Amino acid sequence: MARAGASPPFPPWRRGPMARSRPILVAVRLTPDESADWRTKAKAAGVPLSALIRRAMARTRTWTVPAAEVERERNLQVSRIGNNLNQIARWANTHKGAVEAVEVIGHLIAIKRALAALSPLEDPDSDAG
Repeated sequence: MARAGASPPFPPWRRGPMARSRPILVAVRLTPDESADWRTKAKAAGVPLSALIRRAMARTRTWTVPAAEVERERNLQVSRIGNNLNQIARWANTHKGAVEAVEVIGHLIAIKRALAALSPLEDPDSDAG
């Protein structure tokens, strides 16, 4: 961590051109497996590890406390809707021969599509995996 008046973390001959434009050093503790994984990802992307981390942080969404609470409530409501839909689907499957069941199933499909549009999409560049 850089402190006012502290000497730079590396001698001038060990600092590359990026050190002049990005003078702040941030340290992160990792397990050996995490370190190897990050370095493998950086190598596969053809960038230095620091560039990979900067890019990942630039893409990362952060939540304010109120926004996180709203998101939790939204997820809870979507979950409740999903539970209700499962109950309706169970009824429709029990009464497959009835004309009403066919209509209900059609509505369930439309609702399922609408819920899918509400759900946060999985970003292929996300940290998951």
